Amino acid sequence: MGIVQMLIVILILVLLVKPVGTYLYHVFSNEPNRTDRIFGRAEKGIYRLIGLKQRGGMSWKKYAVSFIVTNITLVVFSYIFLRLQKGLPLNPNGIGNMEETLTFNTVISFMTNTNLQHYSGESGVSYFSQMAVMTMLMFTSAASGFSVAVAFVRGITGRSTVGNFFEDFVKAHIRIFIPLALLVTMALVALHVPQTLKPTLEVTTLEGQTQQIAIGPVASLESIKHIGTNGGGFFGANSSHPFENPSPLSNVLEILSMWLLPASLPYMYGKFAKNKRQGWMIFGAMMTLFVLLLGLNYAAERAGNPAINAMGIDASQGSMEGKEVRFGIAQSALFTTVTTAATTGSVNNMHDTLTPLGSITPLTLMMLNNVFGGKGVGLINMLMYAILGVFLCGLMVGRTPEFLGRKIEAREMKLIAIAILIHPLIILVPTAAAFLTDLGKGGITNPGFHGMTQVLYEYVSAAANNGSGFEGLADNTSFWNITTGMVMLLGRYVSMIAMLAVAGSLLRKKPVPETIGTFRTDNGLFTGILIGTVLIIGALTFLPVIVLGPVAEYLTLR
Repeated sequence: MGIVQMLIVILILVLLVKPVGTYLYHVFSNEPNRTDRIFGRAEKGIYRLIGLKQRGGMSWKKYAVSFIVTNITLVVFSYIFLRLQKGLPLNPNGIGNMEETLTFNTVISFMTNTNLQHYSGESGVSYFSQMAVMTMLMFTSAASGFSVAVAFVRGITGRSTVGNFFEDFVKAHIRIFIPLALLVTMALVALHVPQTLKPTLEVTTLEGQTQQIAIGPVASLESIKHIGTNGGGFFGANSSHPFENPSPLSNVLEILSMWLLPASLPYMYGKFAKNKRQGWMIFGAMMTLFVLLLGLNYAAERAGNPAINAMGIDASQGSMEGKEVRFGIAQSALFTTVTTAATTGSVNNMHDTLTPLGSITPLTLMMLNNVFGGKGVGLINMLMYAILGVFLCGLMVGRTPEFLGRKIEAREMKLIAIAILIHPLIILVPTAAAFLTDLGKGGITNPGFHGMTQVLYEYVSAAANNGSGFEGLADNTSFWNITTGMVMLLGRYVSMIAMLAVAGSLLRKKPVPETIGTFRTDNGLFTGILIGTVLIIGALTFLPVIVLGPVAEYLTLR
C-alpha cells in the first residue's frame, strides 16, 4: 500500500507538469498571452512605482548585478528588523532581539532560499518577523532564483537577450507565487492549519498543569515555504508539527506544492528551445535519479534498524523512530526525498533518526543538487551537466561540441568547472575544519560515525541551499552561524553568476546549422549519458566522505 501511495503522488505530478510548464512559458516568454489581461494592470502599477520605464533586455552582467543588489537591499532591511524585533509591533509574546551572529545566519539563510534555522520559530521570532522578514524573504528568494533560471534558459536557447531582471522578478511574484500561495493558504486553513495573530494559548491540562501552546500566522508561511522551496518552519519541529502538517492530505498537498514548479521547469525549457523532447529528456533524467534514490530510502526505512532487528524486536512497521504515525514509512520517505530533491528543507520526520542507508538519499540529492532542485537551481545545474556531457562526447569523437546549435568552447567549460568545483569545496573544507578546531568540535554531540554524518549534512544542506538539518548539533554558536552563513552565500551566488556568464557567452555566438553529424541531445541515448555524467562526477567527488559517514555507521550496526 505504501508503494501505491507514492506512485499516485508521482502520477499526479507527471500529469500536472505539461499544463504548469506551459503556463510558466507564457509568463516568461514576454510574448502577448491571456495572462496579460489578468495581471498586466497590477504589474504596470508596480513598474511605475519602482521607476521601471524601459523593460528592454539586459546584458548578463547587468542582470547579475541587479539580482545581487536587490538581494543585498533585502538583507539589510531584514537584518535591522530582526535586531530590533523586541520593540516592533505584532510581538504579543514579548520575544527579544535576535543575537548578532544568529541574525547574520538567519538573514543569509532566508535570502539564499536555504532557510537553515539555528533558532526555534515559535520562540525565536515575533509575528512581525515571521511575516515581514521570513515570509517576505521566502517570496523574494524564490522569485530571484526563478528569474535567474529563466535568464539562463533564454541565453542558451538563443533568445535575443537574457531578459530584464526586474520584469522577471515582478512577474514571478504577481503571476506565480502570490496567486499559488493564496490558494494553498486557503486549502491549509481548511485542513485546520492555524492562521491567527492571537498570542500563545495558555491552557490547563487534564492533570491540572498549565501548558503553553504556540499559534500564529502559520498557514500563510507554510504555503510559500513549500511553493517557494524554502523550508523554514513556523515551529521548531517543522512539518512534523501537527499545526503545520496535520494530516496525510495536508502532507500530499505540501509535497506537491514544493515539487510541482521545479518539476515543470524542464518542460518550460523545452518550450523555449522549441523542442519539447529536450524538456522531457531533462525531466526523464531527473525522475530516473529521483525514483532510484526514493527506492533506496523507502527500502532502508522499511527494513528497519539492523541493530534493533538483531534484538528480536518486531520490525514489521519498519524504522518508525523519529517518524509520525499519521504519515508512516511511505509518506515519510516520499517527503524526505522530495524535500531534498527540490532543496526545500522542510521535514515531516527527523532526518537524524534515518537509518544509515536511508540517510544516503537526502545527502546524495543535496550533493548532486540537480534532481529537480529548488526554484530554478536544479534546472540550471542539470543543464550544466548536459553541456558537460556534450563536451565529453565531443572529445570522444573528435568534434567541436555543440549544444542547441552553439559551440561549447574553453570559456564555457572554465565557467562550468567553477560551478562544479565550488560545491564540493564549500562542503568538504568546512566539514574538515569543524573536526579540526575546538570551536567546531564543541558543537558535535556524537563522536562516532553518526557525528560525521551530522556535520557533513549541515554543510551539504547549507551549500545546496536546502536548510534541513540532521540535528543533534549544538549549532547556535558563532562558529556554526558564521561558517554555514558563508557556505550558503557561496553556494547560492557563485554558481548562479557563473551560469549566467555561460548564458551570456552562448548568446553572443552565431548558431551552427544542424547536420547529419550533429550529436542529438533530445533522445534516450543522451538521457543515459546525462545520468551517467551526473553519477560519475557525483560519485568521484563525494563517495569517500559517504563511506566515512553513513556506510561506516551501517557496517558497525551489522
